[in-house]
Amino acid sequence: MEFKENQAIYLQIANRFFENILRKVWTAGDKIPSIRDMAVEFEVNPNTTMRTFNYLQDKGVIYNKRGVGYFLADDGLERTIALKKEQFLEEELPAFLRTMKLLGLSLDDLKLYAGKYNAASVNQG
Repeated sequence: MEFKENQAIYLQIANRFFENILRKVWTAGDKIPSIRDMAVEFEVNPNTTMRTFNYLQDKGVIYNKRGVGYFLADDGLERTIALKKEQFLEEELPAFLRTMKLLGLSLDDLKLYAGKYNAASVNQG
């Protein structure tokens, strides 16, 4: 995995977890791969992966069954959606809107592009 320099690695790994949850690779009650397995997959120190697991557990997305492993919480999808919406609205949308303003793009321009994008994605899949 290629890591960005402007964000902590454990948060980038958490975002990968969020993607898996949003794509329904993992659903409520599913066992999550172990800390060691994830460290190998992401080619990071297990302590970094542990920090990711602690973060996700603090957010209520996953939970630990002692001696068994980590599992996706029953409301893990809903919590993930709420966290990602908050992140998008606070971090990504303001930057996006600034760029739109600088480029002179309007909401109508976005609607037109969104229509083309949605039509193309329907035709592809």
